[in-house]
Amino acid sequence: MPGHWLHNLDPVAIHIHGQIGIRWYGLAYLAGLAWGWWMLGRWVNQGRSPIRFEKIGDFVLYVGIGMIVGGRLGYCLIYGRDHLFADPLYLIKLWEGGMASHGGILGMVAGAWWYARQERLATPVLLDLVASGAPMGIFLGRLANFVNGELWGKPGDVPWAVIFRDAPLVGGINVPRHPSQLYEAALEGLFLLLLILPLHARHRRPGLSAGVLLGAYAVARFIGEFWREPDFGHPPYFGWMNKGQALSIPVLLIGLIIAIWAWRRGVRKADYLPPAQPTAPATPPINLG
Repeated sequence: MPGHWLHNLDPVAIHIHGQIGIRWYGLAYLAGLAWGWWMLGRWVNQGRSPIRFEKIGDFVLYVGIGMIVGGRLGYCLIYGRDHLFADPLYLIKLWEGGMASHGGILGMVAGAWWYARQERLATPVLLDLVASGAPMGIFLGRLANFVNGELWGKPGDVPWAVIFRDAPLVGGINVPRHPSQLYEAALEGLFLLLLILPLHARHRRPGLSAGVLLGAYAVARFIGEFWREPDFGHPPYFGWMNKGQALSIPVLLIGLIIAIWAWRRGVRKADYLPPAQPTAPATPPINLG
């Protein structure tokens, strides 16, 4: 339609053979993990992390695996059950797309919890570290959604509306739609980043950053979903609320509970200190007599 941009971005950043190559979506995940790695280094240098500097890579690996597994599993169980039941291998077909942010969040929590258990660290502190880096990953992921031309918005005639090639037709016409991916990148990514970083830098209440982030993410996601086209095959609840909004309600409640719990527990500076390194037993003196 005249006056609106036809989306023609290539989801593949570097082509190797045909459509096989390095995709922007994968690069977004790598960039998000790199950001988290860098932020962890800063928190370690500032004495705000019980993770030792040489262990940052291990923690990022645990959280990264949890995010990918949780995001894919969440998508298959929430949005792609029909595909999964028809083909169980669909679970590992990441190249076909499909990641759920709610599942990714749960996966990161699981990864942080497992690492804390292995290293005998305070889980709430590690969840706060994840929370301080997560908004950047969400921001980059939403930008990748836009590049991929997926998760498009509802029809709209605003000047910045975009015509997405694969969007469903309306009356036989491919109408302009809200670029809801960019709305969500701003709400769930940049807004949360500006909220959580100053908060996390100023408190020593383990779990507070994680609770605030979960609550704020739920609100941002709920608002952004008003411009997003509901997922095919998932009719709205009560005639207006889509599945993403419905899933945000328990996330909000969990976030509020964690934030209140963390605030009431108070300041716990000892939880931010790395565990003491075991000392080697003293070598007995050699008796030359």
